[in-house]
Amino acid sequence: MKKEIWFGLTIMALVVLSAFILLPAPSQMANGHLGLLMLALVVVAIMLGFPTAFTLMGMGMIFAWIAYKSQNPALAVQQTLDLMVQRAYSVMSNDVLISIPLFVFMGYLIERANLIEKLFKSMHLAMARVPGSLAVATIVTCAIFATATGIVGAVVTLMGLLALPAMLRAGYSVQLSAGAITAGGCLGILIPPSVMLIVYGATAGVSVVKLYAGAFFPGVMLAALYVIYVIVIAKIKPSMAPPMSAEDRFVPLPAFAQVVSKNISGNALPGLIGALKGKRNAAVPMRDLLNHLGIALLPALAVAAIMGTIYFKVTAPLPAQTVEGVEAMGGELSDSSQIQEEAPGIGGLAEPEADGLQVPPGSTEVAKADAAPSAEPAKAEAPASATPAVTAAAEAPTAAAERVPAPMSFWIGLVSCAVALGLFYAYFSFARLEIFKMLLGSFFPLALMILAVLGTIVFGLATPTEAAAMGSLGGLLLAAAYRRLNYVVLRESVYLTAKTSAMVCWLFVGSSIFSAAFALLGGQELINTWVLGMDLTPVQFMILAQVIIFLLGWPLEWTEIIVIFMPIFIPLLPHFGIDPLFFGLLVALNLQTAFLSPPVAMAAFYLKGVSPPHVTLNQIFLGMLPFMGIQVFAIFLLYTFPAIGLWLPQMLYK
Repeated sequence: MKKEIWFGLTIMALVVLSAFILLPAPSQMANGHLGLLMLALVVVAIMLGFPTAFTLMGMGMIFAWIAYKSQNPALAVQQTLDLMVQRAYSVMSNDVLISIPLFVFMGYLIERANLIEKLFKSMHLAMARVPGSLAVATIVTCAIFATATGIVGAVVTLMGLLALPAMLRAGYSVQLSAGAITAGGCLGILIPPSVMLIVYGATAGVSVVKLYAGAFFPGVMLAALYVIYVIVIAKIKPSMAPPMSAEDRFVPLPAFAQVVSKNISGNALPGLIGALKGKRNAAVPMRDLLNHLGIALLPALAVAAIMGTIYFKVTAPLPAQTVEGVEAMGGELSDSSQIQEEAPGIGGLAEPEADGLQVPPGSTEVAKADAAPSAEPAKAEAPASATPAVTAAAEAPTAAAERVPAPMSFWIGLVSCAVALGLFYAYFSFARLEIFKMLLGSFFPLALMILAVLGTIVFGLATPTEAAAMGSLGGLLLAAAYRRLNYVVLRESVYLTAKTSAMVCWLFVGSSIFSAAFALLGGQELINTWVLGMDLTPVQFMILAQVIIFLLGWPLEWTEIIVIFMPIFIPLLPHFGIDPLFFGLLVALNLQTAFLSPPVAMAAFYLKGVSPPHVTLNQIFLGMLPFMGIQVFAIFLLYTFPAIGLWLPQMLYK
């Protein structure tokens, strides 16, 4: 028997033995202890291979009937069936879950648009001079593609077919290659738009919009840590990740680029501009020159558009302040200079012309009459002081309409962008122009679609469901643009979407029935009493919770962990003063281990299914372990510096 099977059987035996040792004798067992027994039996049944959703549903109904029978045996069956119907209806009426089939549909369409091959090739050439370039390109490609699809199995399988043979041919270590593919492919369950975050938000009652905003930077941080690890390993042990040869880095140039680079300049921008006129471009079509010049100028145009938008944003006029009346309080407003200090920009205004805005006759007397009851001394000292105040109040909207000066940080950013563009174009050869064209055809369409979906959600322009619908439309347009949209692709995408969505919805129904039965038996109350009786500090509770989730990630997948165990942890958070949003971000990082931890590391089995025969499952597991260590380090960083996850939602949703 294989070691992995022995490992799984050992864990199951430990769970059952722990349940019998820790629980009291049957004669002394209360309903709360039955709830704990139900929890242990569910874990064992799932590890034995029973379907998760129906196991939760079946166990929940059996133990709910036991709970009702102990109170009123005559109504136990009817109450159990009523509970099942009510819980199923509550899941069906949850609007947040509508976005799941839409995001899944988007993912399957993009997967079948055959973008990943072009994306990997362009990333591979763009990072040719980076140590461990093949592994780095693999992680970046996996992160982008997994973010767009959110389907771990599809990404790991496709990259196993595409990147693993290329890395093995280049002399890369089997462990490093397998670790890069599996770790990169799992990033899609963390980086938004992620189905896992939707499931957690629906389970814990946390805003999915805030979860998306909070998970963005932790996801990018984890991908960056993977890349840094690969680069360090490639520098320390070049035998594990040999540098690319000049032959592999070669990019064939089109005919016109060869002529221009030979006769005018090897740099793309000066060469294209110099070839627009003169006898040296006689053999070069003007259309090709103009097209490629436009492509070469795209980075500069993008920077100009972004910085221009930022400039108009930071220099926008201050909102007009409507002054409904001037009231002198204790003589403080008797001096018009005081009013000018409180209304910025008024002091620099000139008095209106005779034919312009004038002070209505008698306004001085009205102002003095209003101020008389509360400020008699001010009236005696400056009887006409209200006239400039009324004039200033009338001119306040004019002052507010003027643009404010741009802050120094904007000019520093503008200069930095100009310097970066100068360096970019200084080394922008025709070979790099060809690589940039490859990125335009593979990376940028995908990135723009992801940013559009995320941007509309994070900035409040659309709900997650509406953004998911736009993402599905974007997936259809991408598939059509790459001429991959046909009846077969559409039929397969719809079928797989329905299959995945049904699985998730049945999971929610089963989890809802299970949670209700667990609460009826008093299991949640028993766990709360036990945890609170330990007198833990918030830090100790957080460490305990994350350690339990980390260990559960070894035998269980993230779906089971969220739908079974999150309803147990969530009620304890208010007692320890822990934000459910921050807890969810830690859990999301932690649940990456569910796909990278043996023996149920599904990513390893996906990769093994498409690997060459000499690549063993143990080698794949060994390659995963360093990336699991990086995940633990990322959890530590997020806990130590919560602003990594909380800064963006706090800034956007104050």
